Amino acid sequence: MNTAQFTPAGTLTAEDLGRIHLIGVGGVGMSGLARLFLTRGLPVSGSELREWPSLAGMRALGGTVHMTHEPSNLDGVDTVVYSSAIPQDHVEMVEARRRGLRVLHRSEALAAAMTGRRTVAIAGTHGKTTTTSMVTMVLQQAGADPSFVIGGEISEVGSGAHHGTGEHFVVEADESDRSFLIYRPYVSVITNIEADHLNTYGDLATLEAAFAEFARLTDPDGFIVTCADDPGGRRLAQTLRAEGRRVHTYGEAADADLRLSEVVSSAQGVRYLAEIDARSLGEFRLPVPGRHMGLNSASAVLTAYLLGLPVEAAEAALAAFPGVRRRFERKGVADGVLVYDEYAYHPTSMTLAMRTLREVAGEGRLLVVFQPYRLYRTRDLQAEIAAALGLADELVLLEVFGPGELRQPGEGSAALVEAVPLPADRKVFVGSWEDAPVEVARRARPGDVVVTMGAPPISLLGDELLAALSARAGDAGGSAATAG
Repeated sequence: MNTAQFTPAGTLTAEDLGRIHLIGVGGVGMSGLARLFLTRGLPVSGSELREWPSLAGMRALGGTVHMTHEPSNLDGVDTVVYSSAIPQDHVEMVEARRRGLRVLHRSEALAAAMTGRRTVAIAGTHGKTTTTSMVTMVLQQAGADPSFVIGGEISEVGSGAHHGTGEHFVVEADESDRSFLIYRPYVSVITNIEADHLNTYGDLATLEAAFAEFARLTDPDGFIVTCADDPGGRRLAQTLRAEGRRVHTYGEAADADLRLSEVVSSAQGVRYLAEIDARSLGEFRLPVPGRHMGLNSASAVLTAYLLGLPVEAAEAALAAFPGVRRRFERKGVADGVLVYDEYAYHPTSMTLAMRTLREVAGEGRLLVVFQPYRLYRTRDLQAEIAAALGLADELVLLEVFGPGELRQPGEGSAALVEAVPLPADRKVFVGSWEDAPVEVARRARPGDVVVTMGAPPISLLGDELLAALSARAGDAGGSAATAG
C-alpha cells in the first residue's frame, strides 16, 4: 500500500471529525478507536456483521452499532473511518464518497486523536501489543494517566483504549500497510524487525527501510528505543546513531544500554535483574511466563526511565501485569485439559509461544489448534510455519483466514499440513470450524495443554473447545473454569 494514500499527522483534532462512523467496528483495532472517541465524548456509530465481544462495551458507552452494511448507516455522519481490511468498493465506502463525507483510514483518525499529546509509539514485528500494554500500565502506575490505543485488550482491565488526562498518548503503531509513517512520535519503540508483510514491502531490506523512516519521524527532543538482541534492531540503532539521532537499546547483549541478566522463566512467570550505565535498577518480576515477555518488559522499563518516571512505578506495574487478551490468555480448564488462546501467527512468535506453553504443560502434551493468517504469509513462510507447528505434540489445522485474498491452486492449509514434520496420526486438517472441537475432544488427554493460535476469528473457538471437553466428561460445564 502506498503511503501517499495516508495524510500525515497535522492539526486535525478528534473534535474536528464530528459524528464518526467506523466500518467493521468489531475488530480489535477499530473497537479500540471507537472506545477512545466515545470516552472523549464524541458521537460514534459503527457497522458489523458479527457480534464481536467488544460491541457490548461500545453500546454501553452510548455508541450505535448497525448489524448490517448499508448506505443508510451513514445518515447524519460527518466522518467515515475504515481499516486496511475494508475494500474500496465496500458499499459504505462508495456511499461515503458519493455524499462527499470525510473518509479517513484508521491511522489518520487515530493521528487526529493524538494532536497536542506526546506520543509514545510502539512498533515491531513481534511483541508490540504486549509492549504497548506494559508501557501504558507503567505510565498509569506513575500517575501519568495516559491516553492509549492498543491492538488488544489488557486482561482484567477489559479495554484496549482510554482517553486520559495526561500529556502522553501510548499507541501501537502498525507497519503492515505503512500507516505507521503518518505518526509523529515523541518516543519511538521498535521491538524487533523480521520479514513479514512482504505483500506490502517485497523484501526485508524495504521493510527495514520503512522502520528507519518511522524512527526518523521521532521528535528531535524525544528518543528512540530498540532491542540490542535483535539483528534488525541492532542494525537500525547503528544506522540512526551514525546520523546523530538519540537511540537507546535494551537486551541481554553486553553493549545494551539497559542490560538484563540472570533471566529466569518458569510457569509462574519471569524475573531478571536490570542495570543501566553500570547502575543497578534492581529485580523485575512478571506473573506471566516467557523469556520474550521479560525482553518486552525491559523496553517499558527503559522508556519509563528515559521519561523520568520512577523506576519503582515500572517495578510495581510489571509485577501486577495481567497479560493481554489473545496473548497467552488462559481460557479455562475442562476434564483436566487446560485451554489457552494466543494471537501468534508469524513463525518466530509461534515458536516463542509454544516454548512457553511447554513450560506450563510440564509432563503433559501440547495440542495446537492453528488457523493461519493470510494466504501470502502462509505461502511465503510455509517452511518456517510448518517447522514451528512441528513443536506441537498434536496439531489441528483450520483453513487459512485471508479476507479479500484469492486462493491459487495448491495454496492453503491442505498444503501446509503436509509440510508439518509430525506423524500423520498426530496432525489433521479440518475443513470446517465445527470439526475442530470434535478433534480436540478426541485427542486431548487430562494433563494436556491446548492452545488456539493464529488469526483473529480463532479467539472465539476456546469456549467451544471447553464445552466439548466438558461434554466428553459428562459434565455440561461444571469442570470448566474461566481464567482468573
